[in-house]
Amino acid sequence: MKPHLLVSCLLLAACGPFLHAENEYENAPIRYSATTPNDAAQALQKKLLAGSLKLDRTDSWSVLRSLMKQFDIPESSQLLVFSKTSKQNHLINPQTPRAIYFGDNAYLGYCLGGSIEVTTIDPTLGPIFYLLEPDVPADQPLTFERDESCLSCHGGPFSPEIPGVLVRSVFPGREGHPLMSHGSTLVDTTTPFTDRWGGWYVTGHHGSARHRGNATLEDRDDNATLDTAPGANLPDLTHLFDTKPYPVPQSDIVALMVLEHQTSTQNTLTKANHAALRAMHMQQSLQKELGEPVLTEPVGTARRIIDNVTTHILDALLFKDEAPLPDGGIEGRPDFQTDFAAHTPKSTDGRSLKDFQLLNRLFKYRCSYMIYSLTFKNLTPPLKQTVLTRLDTILAGQDTTGNYTYLTETERTHIRHILQETLPGLIAVK
Repeated sequence: MKPHLLVSCLLLAACGPFLHAENEYENAPIRYSATTPNDAAQALQKKLLAGSLKLDRTDSWSVLRSLMKQFDIPESSQLLVFSKTSKQNHLINPQTPRAIYFGDNAYLGYCLGGSIEVTTIDPTLGPIFYLLEPDVPADQPLTFERDESCLSCHGGPFSPEIPGVLVRSVFPGREGHPLMSHGSTLVDTTTPFTDRWGGWYVTGHHGSARHRGNATLEDRDDNATLDTAPGANLPDLTHLFDTKPYPVPQSDIVALMVLEHQTSTQNTLTKANHAALRAMHMQQSLQKELGEPVLTEPVGTARRIIDNVTTHILDALLFKDEAPLPDGGIEGRPDFQTDFAAHTPKSTDGRSLKDFQLLNRLFKYRCSYMIYSLTFKNLTPPLKQTVLTRLDTILAGQDTTGNYTYLTETERTHIRHILQETLPGLIAVK
């Protein structure tokens, strides 16, 4: 592997010169770096080493497309980021943006001429970061190399307490360098439309509203403002750079918003699960030390921690404080929307949690499809039961907190029906 690629990693965000220090997730019971992951990359690696599966290795793009197929990632999810916010910065600029592709539980990144960046989800550990060098001799296997250096950004400054997948909006200079004197934004479902996509290419229709995408600043002018008008409502990117090396000439606005929701919700689930696991570990360790009965149910401090992180999960799943879409809504690539929903569980009347609305909000039913994610399915039992019990109360219209009154009775009824039919045994609604 090329020496300069050994430090590459999948960064869906701006990455600064931070050093990885000891984090709580490195201690018991998580032990992130010391634990062998149980994720899709590890499963695929075993097949490759055993020779039971072969990928197309004609060139880097062939390898990348083969990985997309294995990880169930649609090519239509392509997003292009031109800010120098990866450790492959020498390969990234507005003329050669980095390509990102994603599915429900995996993310791939590729810079022209570089290594392939792979992030897959372990149900307990969270995101695991790998490098795969596509240009190796044919008699050598392709290898996923776990890269802990990614945690310098993905495990501390931008995702406190957990390894996280991130989307950031920066103010890029003409060569793609983020001008940090102008600040930056860690993007999630609540981020205003006008603050999104600095350093990213964006295609699609969004009316008169403006975003930060498709634009640069003068590198040395700290007083400059981003001219957002020329980059608005672009059908494709062919007039901005040579798009021929990429599968498609778009970086879809709907895919971008899905990615932002998915990554921020994944981080919420990972953080909540780690907190619950630590709380139960501390409770049971103390009970053993004191010679008390070791309980599997949380009490005292553990109960309070689990109740607190349950609220964070529900806020994320139910799109609390979701930023509104521009007047008139947004329009993106139909093929992405079709591919995105292709394998989604549906109720008998054809409804799913991946049904788009795109007029004033992203999805028609404001309960996230991330409830089907590996992390949610594998939440530690005390946390999962608490989440499902409270979700049942909310959807039944019996929540007394007042936090979810924006969900109408009709919408709650549809969500309950979808979950009844698509999560058998996992939700207590009747």
